[in-house]
Amino acid sequence: MCGIWATFGKDGGLSGTCIKCFSAIVHRGPDAWRLEQDAREPLAIFGFQRLAIVDGLHGMQPMQLHLYPRISLICNGEIYNCERLRHQYNFKYETHCDVEAIIHCYKSFGISDTVKNLDGVFAFCLIDGEKRKIYIARDPYGVKPLFKLEDEDNGYMAVCSEAKGLIGLKEKENNTSSLGQFPPGHLEEWDILEGGKVKRNYTEKYFTPGMPPHFTPFVAEEEISQMNIYEKTAHLLEAACKKRLMSDRRIGCLLSGGLDSSLITALVVKLAKLHKLPYKIQTFSIGMGDSPDLIAARTVAQYLGTDHHEVIFDENDVKRELDNVIYQLESYDITTIRDSLPMYLLSKYIKENTDTTVVFSGEGADEVAQGYIYFRDAPDSKAAHEESLRLLSDIYLYDGLRADRSTSAFSLELRVPFLDIQFTSHYLSLEPSLRQPQNGVEKHLLRNSFAKSGLLPDEILFRHKEAFSDGVASVKKSFFETIDEVITGRLPQTIEKNDGVQPNTAESKYYKYIFEKFFPGQSNFTPYYWMPKWVQVSDPSARFIKHYAAS
Repeated sequence: MCGIWATFGKDGGLSGTCIKCFSAIVHRGPDAWRLEQDAREPLAIFGFQRLAIVDGLHGMQPMQLHLYPRISLICNGEIYNCERLRHQYNFKYETHCDVEAIIHCYKSFGISDTVKNLDGVFAFCLIDGEKRKIYIARDPYGVKPLFKLEDEDNGYMAVCSEAKGLIGLKEKENNTSSLGQFPPGHLEEWDILEGGKVKRNYTEKYFTPGMPPHFTPFVAEEEISQMNIYEKTAHLLEAACKKRLMSDRRIGCLLSGGLDSSLITALVVKLAKLHKLPYKIQTFSIGMGDSPDLIAARTVAQYLGTDHHEVIFDENDVKRELDNVIYQLESYDITTIRDSLPMYLLSKYIKENTDTTVVFSGEGADEVAQGYIYFRDAPDSKAAHEESLRLLSDIYLYDGLRADRSTSAFSLELRVPFLDIQFTSHYLSLEPSLRQPQNGVEKHLLRNSFAKSGLLPDEILFRHKEAFSDGVASVKKSFFETIDEVITGRLPQTIEKNDGVQPNTAESKYYKYIFEKFFPGQSNFTPYYWMPKWVQVSDPSARFIKHYAAS
C-alpha cells in the first residue's frame, strides 16, 4: 500500500498548494516520499508516498530502469504474477519489486495487454517520454483507489490515490474541472502536447466482473479439472490466499468471527505454517462491550491458535473519531460510515500496538457469494446473479472503499482474497441456483466447500447470522444510540441544500454536512445510498430486515 500523486499540464510548477495536497496522503506511505520533475516534461510532476512491503532497498518510485530510461512509473499495488511473467517472457528485472513487471509488460505488449496480463491489484500512472504518452489504469475490482482531476479545456490532468490529495487543486481550478474516482477495470491514454499540456486520447474498459483471467492463472486448469465444484472452490480460495502472502512485513488477519474472515484466517494460518513464517499470525477483533462478534472471533482464534487481540470501543471513541472517519472515507454513505468506525478504530490499535503491517480480511465474500441477508428475498436465481455482478461493479464505492480507507489511514496494507480474479471467475460461473441461500442459510456453497477439509469445525463453519441475532441487535442498538447522541449535539439547525443524493434523516444529514466541509461540491463521490434490495426498508442496516430476527 502506497500513495501516488501526479499532475500534468499545470502551469506554475511545484506550488505550495501542490505540496500541501501531496502531504495529505502521507498516511498511505510513511516510510519514504519523493517528488520528481524532468525538464524534458516541464509540466509533469510525479509524487510517491511509500509503505515498504516488498524490496525495501530498491522499491522506491517513481521507478525508472536502465533498460528503459524514458519510462517512469508510479504504482500503488501488488503484482502477484511478477515472477511468472519474468520466467514466461524472459524479462530482465533490475529490482525485487513486483511492480517492475508493469514496465516490462508495457514495452513488450503495449498498455492494453499489460493490464490484462497483471494478476494483482493496482492503480498506476506510467509516462513514456519517447512517445509523449501518459497511461493510467486501475485493477478490475478497484481494490486500490485512484482519483482523477481533469480539465480538458485547459489541457490539465492530475491523479492521486485519494481525493484529499487533489481537492486543494480542484478549489484552485475553474468550474470546467471535474474530480472523481477513476473506474476499476479501465485504462486511459493521454498525449503530452507541445508546451506540456495534455489531451485524452481514449478510455478503455478491459474488465467486467466474472470475466476469466487473460493472464496465465495461478492454478493451472489441469490441476483442478478432476475436482468437483466444492473442491475447486476451496482450492482456488486457498490459492488466492497463498499468492497474497508476498510480503517482507508481518502478516495478520482481521477476524470478526463470521464465516468470511474465519475462512481467510484459517487459510492464512495453515499457509503460514507450510511456508514456515517466523512468527505467529496475529488476529484482531473489535466490539462494544462483550459483543457477539468478540465472542465468535475469540472462539475461532482459540481453535486456530493465533496471537489474538480484542479491542473494546465505547461512545467516547465514536464521539472523538466520527468526523475523522468521514474525512478518511471521502464518502457520506450511511452504511459505509457506520461500518467504517469499528474498522478504523481497530486499524488504529494495530498501528499503535503491534508490528503487523499486512492484514488479510474477508471483504468481497458477501458480493461474490450472495452473503447479504436480503438475497433470501431474490425473486429468482438470475436476479440474484445480476445483483452479485452489480455489487461487485460498485464495490469500490462502498465496502471496498471502507476497507481501504479504514486501514490505509493507519498505514496498513489490506489484502482481500475473495476478490481474486481466478476465484471470482470460477464462483460466478457456477450454476446460479447453487449460489443462492438454501434453507435460510447464506453462502451454503462456500460453507460446504470446506466442510470436510478439517480447516474449521462445523460449529464454526455452519454458524450463521441468526445464531447471534438478539445479541447483535442489543449491541447495534447501543452503537446507533451513540451515533444519534453525537449527531444531536453537532447538527446545525439549518443546512444549506446541495447537489447529489439528498439525506432524509438526522444521521444522513450530518454525514453529508461533514462531508461537504471537507469536500465541498463533490457529492458525486457517493452516487447513491447503499440499500438492500427486494425489501421495503428505509435504513440500510440488516437489523430492519425481517430475516434478521431469530425465527
